[in-house]
Amino acid sequence: MSDAEEILQDTLVQFLKTSPVFDSQDHEKAWLLRVASNLCKNRLIYDRRRRADPLSETLAQEDRPDLSFVWEAVKALPVHQREVVHLFYHEGFATAEIARIVGRKESTVRSDLRRARLRLKEILKEGYVL
Repeated sequence: MSDAEEILQDTLVQFLKTSPVFDSQDHEKAWLLRVASNLCKNRLIYDRRRRADPLSETLAQEDRPDLSFVWEAVKALPVHQREVVHLFYHEGFATAEIARIVGRKESTVRSDLRRARLRLKEILKEGYVL
Protein backbone atom coordinates (compact mmCIF):
# COMPACT_ATOMS: atom_id res chain seq x y z
CA MET A 1 0.00 0.00 0.00
CA SER A 2 2.83 2.39 0.84
CA ASP A 3 4.45 1.75 -2.56
CA ALA A 4 1.17 2.57 -4.32
CA GLU A 5 0.81 5.78 -2.32
CA GLU A 6 4.38 6.75 -3.17
CA ILE A 7 3.79 6.10 -6.89
CA LEU A 8 0.63 8.22 -6.74
CA GLN A 9 2.52 11.03 -5.03
CA ASP A 10 5.38 10.85 -7.56
CA THR A 11 2.87 10.90 -10.43
CA LEU A 12 1.25 14.04 -9.06
CA VAL A 13 4.66 15.64 -8.54
CA GLN A 14 5.50 14.93 -12.20
CA PHE A 15 2.18 16.49 -13.18
CA LEU A 16 2.90 19.61 -11.16
CA LYS A 17 6.51 19.87 -12.38
CA THR A 18 5.79 19.56 -16.08
CA SER A 19 2.38 21.30 -16.20
CA PRO A 20 1.40 19.53 -19.44
CA VAL A 21 -1.35 20.90 -21.68
CA PHE A 22 -3.93 18.32 -22.74
CA ASP A 23 -6.35 18.25 -25.67
CA SER A 24 -9.02 16.43 -23.68
CA GLN A 25 -9.76 14.64 -20.44
CA ASP A 26 -8.96 11.33 -22.16
CA HIS A 27 -5.52 12.66 -23.08
CA GLU A 28 -4.95 13.77 -19.47
CA LYS A 29 -6.04 10.38 -18.15
CA ALA A 30 -3.75 8.57 -20.60
CA TRP A 31 -0.80 10.76 -19.58
CA LEU A 32 -1.37 10.12 -15.86
CA LEU A 33 -1.71 6.37 -16.43
CA ARG A 34 1.45 6.27 -18.54
CA VAL A 35 3.49 8.17 -15.93
CA ALA A 36 2.18 5.96 -13.11
CA SER A 37 2.91 2.85 -15.16
CA ASN A 38 6.48 3.95 -15.88
CA LEU A 39 7.08 4.78 -12.22
CA CYS A 40 5.79 1.32 -11.23
CA LYS A 41 8.12 -0.35 -13.72
CA ASN A 42 11.05 1.67 -12.41
CA ARG A 43 10.18 0.66 -8.83
CA LEU A 44 10.03 -3.04 -9.77
CA ILE A 45 13.41 -2.86 -11.51
CA TYR A 46 14.91 -1.02 -8.53
CA ASP A 47 13.53 -3.56 -6.06
CA ARG A 48 14.79 -6.49 -8.16
CA ARG A 49 18.30 -5.03 -8.31
CA ARG A 50 18.31 -4.26 -4.63
CA ARG A 51 17.30 -7.83 -3.73
CA ALA A 52 20.32 -9.12 -5.67
CA ASP A 53 22.78 -7.18 -3.52
CA PRO A 54 25.83 -9.47 -3.22
CA LEU A 55 26.80 -7.97 0.13
CA SER A 56 23.44 -8.89 1.66
CA GLU A 57 23.66 -12.45 0.34
CA THR A 58 27.15 -12.88 1.77
CA LEU A 59 26.12 -11.62 5.19
CA ALA A 60 22.93 -13.66 5.25
CA GLN A 61 24.90 -16.85 4.66
CA GLU A 62 27.04 -16.21 7.71
CA ASP A 63 25.52 -17.61 10.90
CA ARG A 64 26.94 -14.92 13.14
CA PRO A 65 24.65 -13.59 15.84
CA ASP A 66 26.72 -10.43 16.27
CA LEU A 67 27.01 -8.28 13.15
CA SER A 68 28.98 -5.51 14.81
CA PHE A 69 31.90 -6.37 12.52
CA VAL A 70 29.82 -4.97 9.63
CA TRP A 71 29.39 -1.60 11.36
CA GLU A 72 33.12 -1.60 12.08
CA ALA A 73 33.67 -1.98 8.34
CA VAL A 74 31.18 0.85 7.71
CA LYS A 75 33.27 3.12 9.95
CA ALA A 76 36.18 2.63 7.52
CA LEU A 77 34.18 4.24 4.70
CA PRO A 78 34.51 7.92 3.74
CA VAL A 79 32.04 10.13 5.61
CA HIS A 80 29.72 10.78 2.62
CA GLN A 81 29.36 7.02 2.01
CA ARG A 82 29.07 6.19 5.70
CA GLU A 83 26.17 8.60 6.22
CA VAL A 84 24.12 7.27 3.30
CA VAL A 85 24.74 3.65 4.37
CA HIS A 86 23.61 4.51 7.89
CA LEU A 87 20.50 6.37 6.72
CA PHE A 88 19.58 3.66 4.19
CA TYR A 89 20.20 0.48 6.17
CA HIS A 90 19.96 1.53 9.80
CA GLU A 91 17.33 4.28 9.63
CA GLY A 92 15.40 2.80 6.67
CA PHE A 93 15.14 5.94 4.55
CA ALA A 94 14.59 5.75 0.78
CA THR A 95 17.23 7.27 -1.49
CA ALA A 96 14.98 10.24 -2.30
CA GLU A 97 14.59 11.01 1.39
CA ILE A 98 18.33 10.63 1.98
CA ALA A 99 19.01 13.05 -0.88
CA ARG A 100 16.82 15.66 0.80
CA ILE A 101 18.46 15.05 4.19
CA VAL A 102 22.07 15.33 3.00
CA GLY A 103 21.39 17.96 0.33
CA ARG A 104 22.60 15.98 -2.67
CA LYS A 105 21.00 14.62 -5.82
CA GLU A 106 19.27 11.26 -5.55
CA SER A 107 21.51 9.84 -8.28
CA THR A 108 24.56 10.85 -6.22
CA VAL A 109 23.12 9.10 -3.17
CA ARG A 110 22.54 5.93 -5.21
CA SER A 111 26.11 6.13 -6.54
CA ASP A 112 27.47 6.58 -3.01
CA LEU A 113 25.48 3.55 -1.85
CA ARG A 114 26.75 1.43 -4.72
CA ARG A 115 30.36 2.46 -4.13
CA ALA A 116 29.97 1.89 -0.40
CA ARG A 117 28.62 -1.62 -0.99
CA LEU A 118 31.54 -2.45 -3.26
CA ARG A 119 34.04 -1.06 -0.76
CA LEU A 120 32.37 -2.91 2.13
CA LYS A 121 32.55 -6.11 0.15
CA GLU A 122 36.30 -5.59 -0.28
CA ILE A 123 36.83 -4.70 3.39
CA LEU A 124 34.84 -7.68 4.62
CA LYS A 125 36.62 -10.09 2.24
CA GLU A 126 40.01 -8.84 3.48
CA GLY A 127 39.03 -9.21 7.12
CA TYR A 128 37.37 -12.61 6.84
CA VAL A 129 39.45 -14.63 4.39
CA LEU A 130 39.16 -18.32 5.28
